Amino acid sequence: MSALIVIDVQNEFSTHGQRPVPGHEAALAAIRRHVAAARAEAMPIAWVRHHNKPNESSAFVPGSWGAEFSPGVGPEGGAVLEKEFLKNVYGAFTGTDLGSWLSDLGVREVLIVGFYTHGCVSTTSREAIMAGLDVVLDPEATGACDIEHPVLGKLTADEVRRSAILQLVNLGARLSSRTHAMSENNSQADPIQKV
Repeated sequence: MSALIVIDVQNEFSTHGQRPVPGHEAALAAIRRHVAAARAEAMPIAWVRHHNKPNESSAFVPGSWGAEFSPGVGPEGGAVLEKEFLKNVYGAFTGTDLGSWLSDLGVREVLIVGFYTHGCVSTTSREAIMAGLDVVLDPEATGACDIEHPVLGKLTADEVRRSAILQLVNLGARLSSRTHAMSENNSQADPIQKV
């Protein structure tokens, strides 16, 4: 059985949030498509939401607008196969019962979408791989931010996203079939650009 894991699709990553993601609306639209498909197929959906600890930044404060799910996403009331998991670290498996919930449902494969690709999506994907789950990623349904270091230099949000996905694929994750179809339809494009 397959499940969808939706990581931190919260207002804080929108244009008006404290952690804006370039291309947020396009990523959010792709995430909504995956949610609709999962619901149509009666696939379990794990909704993961991040709350910062009291001594951390003012982003993702419990009860704040930024910590709320983005418009049009979140668990459906009364849906048996949808569950919310709250975390305060990068990985959704750490400190939650996500692993046991998936195991109890007989899930062997997870499609992971959300934000940041290089942070919580990457960490959760690594945790899932270590737990023996098959991990599938749709690069279009993730998003990152620019990162910079005085010695290491700067990467754009797209470079960060692609780098994180490339690393996860190198560890055994797969790209969603939708991503493969797009790559095949555009054979002149550099495959790396599709990631």
